[in-house]
Amino acid sequence: MKIAGSIDVVKKPVDMAGAKDVEIRILISKADGAENFVMRMFEVQPGGHTPLHIHPNEHEVFIVEGYGVLVYGGQEHPFEAGHVIFVEPGSKHQFKNTGGSILKFLCLIPLK
Repeated sequence: MKIAGSIDVVKKPVDMAGAKDVEIRILISKADGAENFVMRMFEVQPGGHTPLHIHPNEHEVFIVEGYGVLVYGGQEHPFEAGHVIFVEPGSKHQFKNTGGSILKFLCLIPLK
């Protein structure tokens, strides 16, 4: 079992090529005893974005705070706090902060 404040989990910069002003907190992982999923919190500064990338696993995303667009299928799809997003496996995607304040989102992925 784990109970912790998300603010107490160490935040690290996302250092993937193409990322701009993005940090991540690994909230729950295998190190905590999770066997199926990893829960991550991304924090994207205004004007920042994750890299445009593709990988074989799906994403389940919950927008906690802020505004942005999901680049998916060659188009931009707007979202805001309270929205949920499902990114299918093998789909090229990118999250961009289009608002004037921080964008925070939870992203759950399967363990490999």
